[in-house]
Amino acid sequence: MDMIKNIYKGIRAYGGAFKLIGELGLWSYFGVPMLISFITALLIGFSAWGLSDSIGAFISQIWMWEWGAETFRTVSEVIGGVLVLALGLIIYKHIVMALSAPFMSPVSEKIERHLLGVKHTHRNTSNLSQLSRGIRINFRNLRKELFLTIPILLISFIPIINIFSSISLFLVQSYYAGFGNMDYTLERHFEVKESVAFVKRNRGVAIGNGIVFMGMLFIPVVGIILALPLSVTASTIETVKLIEKENSVIASKPIIKE
Repeated sequence: MDMIKNIYKGIRAYGGAFKLIGELGLWSYFGVPMLISFITALLIGFSAWGLSDSIGAFISQIWMWEWGAETFRTVSEVIGGVLVLALGLIIYKHIVMALSAPFMSPVSEKIERHLLGVKHTHRNTSNLSQLSRGIRINFRNLRKELFLTIPILLISFIPIINIFSSISLFLVQSYYAGFGNMDYTLERHFEVKESVAFVKRNRGVAIGNGIVFMGMLFIPVVGIILALPLSVTASTIETVKLIEKENSVIASKPIIKE
């Protein structure tokens, strides 16, 4: 029940994202990340289109009979395209999130200062450290996500079970997308290990944020361009609330003296 509630919180945070971006004049920060997102999506889209034939031909070799060979080859090409697209989406979001870190972290910081009414946040980080952290986090998440995704893709070829595997695949991708969006805020407060633990404690919020992010990627052009700005804004709103809530809980605990 708590998981569903937290997923809803992650989704609900998008409600004020557009208004907040305009209010704080943040659109200028999103130019380069939008360009990175668009170019990366084009490259992966063309790769999926081009590689589907080759992968389809490889898969079609399983069929050893002449009857139905043409149909099986057509189906194999579709499967090949889906495989490349699924893996492409994974690689896409991690590339975009890692390279956008020097641009998204300042946006997250401005939003945090606005929400808390303060002039400075907990820790100042340079563009280089933000990029380095973004690459480290996203490479870590890419490995974890591929480890979970490949078995899900394999069982997706089993009838009936593939319905549940598709949902599982979408939720896994959503979780790691939300994770990446939340880390733009977490990098000012925690080291990598602590951030991983924080997101695990609040995985529902990460999934909720990622659900909208992943859903927007299926909207041609506009969705791909707007997914990151809106997702980062929404994740910052909710992540700041979670950090403040945890800090207040820690502050309220009595100090036990030996």
